[in-house]
Amino acid sequence: MSYSIGDGLVTLALAGGIVGYYYVIHRTRQKRMEIIHQERLAAMDKGIPLPELPLEPSEERRAPDPRVLPILGTVLLTLAAGAMIALNLSLPGTSHSFWVAPLPIAFLGAGLIAVHFLKVEPRG
Repeated sequence: MSYSIGDGLVTLALAGGIVGYYYVIHRTRQKRMEIIHQERLAAMDKGIPLPELPLEPSEERRAPDPRVLPILGTVLLTLAAGAMIALNLSLPGTSHSFWVAPLPIAFLGAGLIAVHFLKVEPRG
């Protein structure tokens, strides 16, 4: 394989973007810590007690959405069925048997829908 200069520039731009993103995240955290430190020093000077704050805000875990599986299953099933119909109608005679290629995606979609309906909900 031969790579061009453009390929190298794209790779460098992507790496630079990733490094820049992490730099911005680091600077944001550092600036937030400086502001918290200044607020705490001002409160200590005035004699106001402050509660301890966590350094990193805790991310709340949400319960998984029960609608994701049937929606994803429906999308995959209809996408695969449409692709099979389009391939069946458009392929020439020599490669006509290729219309079954999207069948694994259709089975995956049908399986996701089946899992949604067969899943036992815990009684609480």
